[in-house]
Amino acid sequence: MEAGRNTRNVAVNDGPFVVPGFKVSAAASGMRYVDRPDLALIVVDSAVGGPAAGVFTKNRFTAAPVLLCREHLNLSRTKAVLVNAGIANACTGEEGINRAREMARLAAEALDTRTEAVLVASTGIIGRQVEIEPVKREMRNLVESARPDRWNEVARAIMTTDLVPKMACAEVCIGGTKVTIGGVAKGSGMIAPDMATLLVFVCTDASIDGAVLNHWARRGADHSFNCITVDGDTSTNDSLIVVSSGAAGNPALAEVDSPDSLAFGEALEAVLLELAKKVVLDGEGATKFIEIQVTGAPDESSGKAVALTIANSPLVKTAFFGEDANWGRIVAAAGRAGVPLVPEQVTLYFNGVCVFRAGTPLTDADTEEKAARVFRGREIEVCLDLGMGAASYTAFTCDLSYDYVKINASYRS
Repeated sequence: MEAGRNTRNVAVNDGPFVVPGFKVSAAASGMRYVDRPDLALIVVDSAVGGPAAGVFTKNRFTAAPVLLCREHLNLSRTKAVLVNAGIANACTGEEGINRAREMARLAAEALDTRTEAVLVASTGIIGRQVEIEPVKREMRNLVESARPDRWNEVARAIMTTDLVPKMACAEVCIGGTKVTIGGVAKGSGMIAPDMATLLVFVCTDASIDGAVLNHWARRGADHSFNCITVDGDTSTNDSLIVVSSGAAGNPALAEVDSPDSLAFGEALEAVLLELAKKVVLDGEGATKFIEIQVTGAPDESSGKAVALTIANSPLVKTAFFGEDANWGRIVAAAGRAGVPLVPEQVTLYFNGVCVFRAGTPLTDADTEEKAARVFRGREIEVCLDLGMGAASYTAFTCDLSYDYVKINASYRS
């Protein structure tokens, strides 16, 4: 996946960016990690903050910061987002809730705003209480050092098992005014649809109604982060937060179906999809990026069921890692997805190379060599045509390597 290429009609880049109306910072608190940033702060310049939207984990063991965010989003405009990495503050009981509230209070006090105007996010080990003293010690530094151009530091501060920071930004013209949408993400393992240890923070200077922002945040999540899977697991802390400063001064987006609103939604979705793909590319131990396209489905839900069954199959994912163009594992996974397929109508392609048609494989030596060559590449496109209708669905996944086991076997140590 190349940075800066078009995603639909929007050009997205992953270089340094600034979103007017926001300042950000990062600091090393030493809460869990040594000599590396693990705290990040995102601040809206406006004294009254801005509208915000959140999409969160559906895991029943919901982390304390997620519970707090849901509450605060219903009570207030958002002035700031405070994030810590290393300790998830999940499965920590009432004390965990109290500590999440204290994090918000410390940030609010330093910013001279209401506690309800601060959102909190955490990622890391489940079951440990977040430590308040390091947060308290670094809070003044976080506020005083906040600048518009420190997003790369924020992207690094929120990492856990990630190998690379993840950033994306796009610009779109709204009512004759340039609007910026920029964001960062962390995620490498415990990644699957329904929000997947995933944290995403996106900021925009668009002037936009909160309900409209919420609509596009949810739609964008469905078409990006809810289409990816690394290992089939979701986390207790998964959070996508989108905040607007309104600094662009464009005519306010107040109707979901207006042309300007549609343009904004497309640009936001493009940024989210770019970040989602970066999460898959950085999957724990991953060596391959795989796009699973299911076409010819009777409806989207059937296409989704087939695509995600293939994308989550350990046998399929290990075949990709071993560079074994094993079409049998893919059609077998499709066959158990709960969709009434007709094998004689199914066709399978690897990067455009047809390997299976009308219920039987193409076994000639030339096809085998072309398919093997595809599997030796870094990026692989799988297209499975079910021959049953006009609906389609695309999922994004990665291979499953030895390193995935090594990383997750010793995560707490």
